Amino acid sequence: MACEIIEINPVYPQPRRIQHVADIIKNGGMVAFPTDSTYGIGCDLYNKPAIDLLYQIKNRDVRSPFSFLCADLSDLAQYAKVGNQAYKMMRRLTPGPFTFILEATRLVPKIMRTKRYTVGIRVPDHTICNAIIRDVSNPVISTTAKDLSGEYLADPWDIREIYGDHLDVIVDGGPLIPGLTTIVDLTGPEYAIIRQGKGDV
Repeated sequence: MACEIIEINPVYPQPRRIQHVADIIKNGGMVAFPTDSTYGIGCDLYNKPAIDLLYQIKNRDVRSPFSFLCADLSDLAQYAKVGNQAYKMMRRLTPGPFTFILEATRLVPKIMRTKRYTVGIRVPDHTICNAIIRDVSNPVISTTAKDLSGEYLADPWDIREIYGDHLDVIVDGGPLIPGLTTIVDLTGPEYAIIRQGKGDV
């Protein structure tokens, strides 16, 4: 049976629908949702079976961890070690289409850390996405929804056609123009742009 598609207003997200999606994630479900860069597929940061399934869905090597999303910077210190300069940069650039590489704390599950003990963290600029994360109360893992040729999927119905057997719900937040996030490495004394994307440092 194909997963359900729920329409949520991107300007005024309906609280009950947000809560419904968040409850699915809390219970170990897999969800597709819009972000400020692409439609993403994700699950709870602390649900190992869901994370394992996500690696299978994307056919991804566990040595290449996914990034995860936080609704804001308030809980950042729980998951990453951030110096003053790095924090000032993140505060200036978030929310926005950036992925920050930071040194992970022990609260980050091992499967989500690289060999260098780093992690990718995002604070997206998208009302629906951030509302879901706040209701989950944990960071949410996110990986880009792409078709078999590697093209971004910007239509929820296309996402269902390819990933529907693995998803519990798809959030239709309306059309978006997909693009890469800008990846900024903040683990060294100077920041380094690893990949230039939609975000302008």
